[in-house]
Amino acid sequence: MRHNRFFSLLTVGFGVAWLTAMSACGRASVTEEHSGEDSEAHAEERLVHVEQDVLDELGIRIETARSGSVGLTVELPGEVQVNGDRMAHVAPRIGGVVDEVFASLGDSVRRGQVLAVLESRELADAKAEFLATAERLKLADATFRREERLWKERVSSEQDYLDARRGLAEARIERRAAEQKLHALGFSQDELDEFGDRHEAEFTVYRLTAPFDGTIIDRHITIGETVDSGSPVFTVADLETVWIDLSVYQRDIGAVRAGQTAHVVTEHGEEAELEIDFVQPLVGEDTRTATARIVAPNTDHIWHPGCFVTAAVTTSLVSARVVVPASAVIRMEDGDEVIFVETGKGYEPRLVELGRRSRDSVEVVSGLEPGERYVAEGGFSLKAELGKDAFGDGHGH
Repeated sequence: MRHNRFFSLLTVGFGVAWLTAMSACGRASVTEEHSGEDSEAHAEERLVHVEQDVLDELGIRIETARSGSVGLTVELPGEVQVNGDRMAHVAPRIGGVVDEVFASLGDSVRRGQVLAVLESRELADAKAEFLATAERLKLADATFRREERLWKERVSSEQDYLDARRGLAEARIERRAAEQKLHALGFSQDELDEFGDRHEAEFTVYRLTAPFDGTIIDRHITIGETVDSGSPVFTVADLETVWIDLSVYQRDIGAVRAGQTAHVVTEHGEEAELEIDFVQPLVGEDTRTATARIVAPNTDHIWHPGCFVTAAVTTSLVSARVVVPASAVIRMEDGDEVIFVETGKGYEPRLVELGRRSRDSVEVVSGLEPGERYVAEGGFSLKAELGKDAFGDGHGH
């Protein structure tokens, strides 16, 4: 964006230098015309003469005045926020002592990546209980099969068979309870199946992992400290999208709606055309404003959470008799706003009365009639030529 502004200033500067050269060659000049009646009632009228090839070389664009629509806008303050739907406070599901930490603030992480390792006695007990219930289940199953066979062969009593079947059912319940406890701590079935092959030293290890791809935006964990179950130690956010929350004042609540376009500008110069996703129906008790939220793509990371923005929201379109681009209106040194209008003898800086404005266009109430040709872009070069003449740079009249 800064390069575009620099290029625009460079283009204007080039236009001024070019017109100066063209004036010396007789291809651009300023004249003042007088009539007896005008001299008594009005200030003298000045015209800028520019040949067509010079207009083209300077990028001065001529258009015909016509009717059109002006978008009415409201300006709303706002702030870039982390996308709350893509943010997670990562906390261990079991208490323990921090043994290793692998992630720091600002680090990019992938889903399932280990962020820290805790040593937990409580986890060791849960794993030991799971393995013990597995062994009891194997024993209960073997006992049941033997008693079932003996009962069918009429060697043992029916009561022994029923006792063995009850023991098998109880062992299955205990095993399922121990298994569900470990699932609740974040262990997958594949990990549970591998417990029997692991060394006992692994029983105390609890690995804290990233829930999705993102960036570490907060961290509260150090090696050696004791961390309680459920205490957030990392915050991971996916910054590929962000929320831009705009404050809608009470007077504008009825005009700002979801689906409208907002031209959002940051304090450091970034800007974009974005669409409002929803408007909060409730007004905040403290701020007395509602929130209009934009979910903005941020793959190039131009939106930084915490930064303030200003958004121009187009709320409606109104028809006007004459509408011109905002670039056509030139403010003179005395504060007058003019538009350079094409006449048979040159380009006249005509004083205009302006009405409703949008970011890109403006309504002309008087001073320019439909069908007249005017300078829609590049009028600053013509203004420079007038200013040069005002300082007496050698133009004859």
